[in-house]
Amino acid sequence: MAHRNARLTVYARRLLITRVIDQGRPVAHVVKELGCSRATGYKWLARWRAEGDPGLHDRPSTAHRHPRKTPTEVEQQVCHLRTSRKLGPRRLAPLVALAASTVHAILTRHRLHRLAWLDRPTGQPVRRYERDRPGELIHVDVKKLGRLRDGGGWKIHGRDSIEHRRARTSTRVGFDYVHCAVDDHTRLAYAEIHPDEKTTTCAGFLRRAARHFATLGITDIERVMTDNALAYRRGHAWHQALTDLGAQARFTRRYRPQTNGKAERFNRTLLDEWAYQQPYTSNQHRADALPTWIHTYNHHRGHTALGGQPPISRVNNDAGPYTAGAGGADDFAGS
Repeated sequence: MAHRNARLTVYARRLLITRVIDQGRPVAHVVKELGCSRATGYKWLARWRAEGDPGLHDRPSTAHRHPRKTPTEVEQQVCHLRTSRKLGPRRLAPLVALAASTVHAILTRHRLHRLAWLDRPTGQPVRRYERDRPGELIHVDVKKLGRLRDGGGWKIHGRDSIEHRRARTSTRVGFDYVHCAVDDHTRLAYAEIHPDEKTTTCAGFLRRAARHFATLGITDIERVMTDNALAYRRGHAWHQALTDLGAQARFTRRYRPQTNGKAERFNRTLLDEWAYQQPYTSNQHRADALPTWIHTYNHHRGHTALGGQPPISRVNNDAGPYTAGAGGADDFAGS
């Protein structure tokens, strides 16, 4: 990707080639029109002559050689000591004759910088798992969320307000059930709000989630992981939806919500960045904000597990901007 002050994008470079080669115009005249120097114009012309159209794309700026990089054998020794002895960078540094900062950089590069991610008896990484391709596994979960009264709750009026005291003694307004689906490989997400979590509701949600993922490039769903709720284990409508999608059912280990960890972590993000992000004046106000937030999560919000890139960047590595569904969310970019 070109830097933000680049005079020539790939499109402009093709214009340069067209005007110089096809139209036979002087390079000096063309570069003046395109706002770049002669040296830049001749550089892209030479690359096009040597490589064709692929030569017009940006090249990585990383060095071809790293003469001061730590040898591979030493890095392997650091990793072995880390997994076998579970020592920190400061205690490993004297054993391999390196600075503690260098040891930490090596551990980070090999994703061994957190002891909590290692299984204590074996030293093998156990915290992180990820499926190899989009659609291989979809995590599904339901988050129970208290409904809001019209006029807003205590975040609007305060805990000492008359409205808050009245709400504590009046009839309860019930709960919403936020059904969520997260693709294991890409972290693309989809969510809907429903009044219950019955099997027919869950089945309808799964079908719509599959259609949503299909618009983003995930056309095949192979497995769907859920908890052990009866709606998923014995619900005929749920199993029929799985059959229609050609997907297999997968269940979490009993009393082990970590098995469905990506959905659980998404639920926490959902609460922090949508449900509790701002004071809402009504339950409908909060519900109306969900589609826009989902679009932002999928297309604009950087994901730490994806190197700061949004989930859409993992679909075929070149997915374009999303245009279907929750439109008008581009103003939310950069959350």
